[in-house]
Amino acid sequence: MIADLKPYTEYKDSGSRWLQNVPAHWEVRKLRTLIRRQNGRNRPELPLLSVAREKGVFVRSLTDAGENHNVIPEDLSNYKVALIGNLVINKMKAWQGSMGIAPCDGIVSPAYFVFDFDIADRAFGQALLRSKPYVSHFGQASDGVRVGQWDLTIAGMRQIPVLVPPPAEQAAIVRFLDWANRRLERAIRAKRRVIALLNEQKQAIIHRAVTRGLDPSVPLKPSGIPWLGDIPQHWEVLRLGGLVDMLTGFPFPSEGFNKSGNGVRLLRGVNVTPSGLRWKDTVYWVRQSEDRLDEFSLKQGDIILGMDRPVIASGIRASIVQEEDTPALLLQRVARLRPTKRLDARLLLFLLRGRMFGDYMAPIFTGVSVPHLSPGQIRKFKVALPPLDEQRTIIRSIANQTAPLESSIARLEREIELLREYRTRLVADVVTGKLDVRAVAAQLHEEPTPDTPEEDADLIIDSEAADEELAV
Repeated sequence: MIADLKPYTEYKDSGSRWLQNVPAHWEVRKLRTLIRRQNGRNRPELPLLSVAREKGVFVRSLTDAGENHNVIPEDLSNYKVALIGNLVINKMKAWQGSMGIAPCDGIVSPAYFVFDFDIADRAFGQALLRSKPYVSHFGQASDGVRVGQWDLTIAGMRQIPVLVPPPAEQAAIVRFLDWANRRLERAIRAKRRVIALLNEQKQAIIHRAVTRGLDPSVPLKPSGIPWLGDIPQHWEVLRLGGLVDMLTGFPFPSEGFNKSGNGVRLLRGVNVTPSGLRWKDTVYWVRQSEDRLDEFSLKQGDIILGMDRPVIASGIRASIVQEEDTPALLLQRVARLRPTKRLDARLLLFLLRGRMFGDYMAPIFTGVSVPHLSPGQIRKFKVALPPLDEQRTIIRSIANQTAPLESSIARLEREIELLREYRTRLVADVVTGKLDVRAVAAQLHEEPTPDTPEEDADLIIDSEAADEELAV
């Protein structure tokens, strides 16, 4: 059905270079005519709502490790009331799409904007304002002096052109997008399940190799460690602290950083993923001879471990520094582990990403709302250490056995990325009138909403972690 979609028959100029031509029968109104600012307060008994660019507005959990855990004040009487259906905007992240419709009555940060949104179908309004073309509009309406913290201005926002199809057509668009999104979610979930199975197989290979070695006939001895079990008799059990030079980063600078590419990259927790360093939301620092930051410079082969939320949906946030990752400086909330000559960095990475380190961390985080590793906890982790030559033989064996699995995982992750890009483009084309979905929507049957909608948990964590650091 999606492949059969066609443009409308008649168009007119929207007056916006991002929206371009729009269906001739759609209204184009200024946002100011559709919103009324709300400033109700003193309802601390209502649930706390939050806003994220990937999720819109949602009820905030105080225990979920995958959510932002900025400190919540004891007195919530100054928090703004957002009634069900209100438009809530994070004014500092509107240029990234951090806005949405309140799903229930609740309260939000005093720094957010809350509006009554006068549009026939609020689900359509939300899809429209969060679509890619509107990210550009809200970016244009934001300004400020701090990089990455551009505030949305009321004056600029009021001038944003809003497309208003007839009410029945808004409902048809929402119905079509719900239908299309369910199918894309199913496809993404299916690929994620395959990735999970491949990762389990990979973890089993790694776990066997780093705990028992490659020779099944070698004599074993008790390690004395619950998460480790029996190990080869000639291996040593040592604390990680005695095998690495560990350093945590310097505090995030309150000023002087930039996102323009001027200077050296600053490695933050947001950049550390289970699959490698990802230079997303990169910030830079211009080095000065007197800054005394040389000790925080990264070298190829350093192991990086995210200390805040070290475990996320796709694994443990540990990565090895590649040549292309340097030069860079280490920032707070991240640990740099530089192995001594007794430990190969590649084996250390396998150990940190493996089942044993996860089992070690599990009791540490019990009952803790914000999982965080301290330097002392990292140093106390005990590992079974083979001789250096055997370490390198194990590394080669693991690499050979897991290479086909890694290739399949990379292909599936790329396919998921393409599906997400397709969804973003489809939503933008439909809500801005580039494709006419009325006929298709009329043929659709009601379907149950999936219990577990697909979300990119890693991105949610990353974006919120970045917000915390940039807000310093």
